[in-house]
Amino acid sequence: MNYNQRKAVQDIINCRTATLGAHIDTCDNCGYMRISYNSCRNRHCPKCQTFAKEKWIDKQRKNLLNTPYFHVVFTVPSELNPVFRYRQSTMYALLFQAASETVLELCADRKYLGAMPGITAILHTWGQNLQFHPHIHMIVTGGGLTPDQKWQVSSKHFFLPVRVLSAKFRGKFLALLKARFPTIDKSLLDICYQKKWVVYCKPPFDNAGKVISYLGRYTHRVAISNDHILSMGNGKVTFRWRDYAHGNQMKRMTLDAEEFIRRFLLHILPAGFRKIRHYGLFAARSKEKRLALCRRLTDTPQPSQELPPMALLERMLGKDFNLCPCCRLGHFSREPPYFSEC
Repeated sequence: MNYNQRKAVQDIINCRTATLGAHIDTCDNCGYMRISYNSCRNRHCPKCQTFAKEKWIDKQRKNLLNTPYFHVVFTVPSELNPVFRYRQSTMYALLFQAASETVLELCADRKYLGAMPGITAILHTWGQNLQFHPHIHMIVTGGGLTPDQKWQVSSKHFFLPVRVLSAKFRGKFLALLKARFPTIDKSLLDICYQKKWVVYCKPPFDNAGKVISYLGRYTHRVAISNDHILSMGNGKVTFRWRDYAHGNQMKRMTLDAEEFIRRFLLHILPAGFRKIRHYGLFAARSKEKRLALCRRLTDTPQPSQELPPMALLERMLGKDFNLCPCCRLGHFSREPPYFSEC
């Protein structure tokens, strides 16, 4: 294991245990106290992403525009997997660059849209069976801002030709790969040039609200969530997975514990690597100015203020999530300082 994998393993093992310390929650009515163990907050931990996901989703609401949105997925041939695993940061960055430039350049072409769309791109590295499978999920506005500052709407049922997307993405990625690694095996490149690269576009969302809930399913997901694990024992782990190759059937898979852990660790990202990126209208430079114009052009209401943490927790867990179980009248508040041992 490398350093990032060792740290992720240790954090997940220690999450919500006395090792990471604890804090006291006190009822503001009856004084009842309970001890809560601290979470690890590692982005690869299955239990620590729910609040981060809700906070991110709430922040992204201000980027929503009154326009259709499309979901585009870019994948690479499995022959490139060893290169990805050997140079993760570089290869993931090339994947982001090739996918985003493909969409932006095709959308800029008047033949297709003639405008700049807004793009949110998310890196995933796993398939349903936990094998290594790097790919990009991309949510793209079904329209964009033209050079003369007007809003151009795409077809409601059609975004960009998949064959054109696939061919351009293949050529762009392999050109970037050759430029970055001039000594790369030519036979590997020849194999990749001959293959059809899988790029697909899903039907548009009905409304902007569904875009946010849909994004939440992808942004802070880890390789496998706790509810997918069905059983553990006798050195085996059984989990459920969806077999897309056979009619989306739900199946069970049992692996040796060591193999299960090995597959999970394939998806630990390099430290500091940003797996969610924004392009086009959503790129950071002059973003607020562009979005203000796009809201006017698309009749999008002004975004609401971001919710404070307690309001987010209430939306996630219900109105009485911190109600005292003893008196059923008071609510818990935390007492400083947090302490390291219980």
